Amino acid sequence: MTMDERGREYDERPWGNYTVLDDTVFDHKVKRLVVMPGKRLSYQTHARRAEHWYFLSGEATVVLDGTERVVRSGDSVDVALGQAHRVENRGTSPVILIEVQRGTYFGEDDIVRLDDDFGRA
Repeated sequence: MTMDERGREYDERPWGNYTVLDDTVFDHKVKRLVVMPGKRLSYQTHARRAEHWYFLSGEATVVLDGTERVVRSGDSVDVALGQAHRVENRGTSPVILIEVQRGTYFGEDDIVRLDDDFGRA
């Protein structure tokens, strides 16, 4: 993890990157995610947070509890607490989305990976 030019938390991941846009209050956190072409996030759950995704650009395949759905710019998806989820970019341009996390804890260690292309536990 590093900081971007504005001093915001930024991290490169095997699937792309994220930037924390807001984490100043106790009940939510806001991130900007970029998922590169041909990449996908791990299929995962969270014990202490739910998420809302708003897609800004690109076309993504979202998986919620094993069900796939194609989303595009302007679409949004709600991920319930404990729900298995993934974002995949099968296209040729980056997928950019805003993620609003709601809950009691927002650390990266609240990820239970059910399936991961990059061998992360």
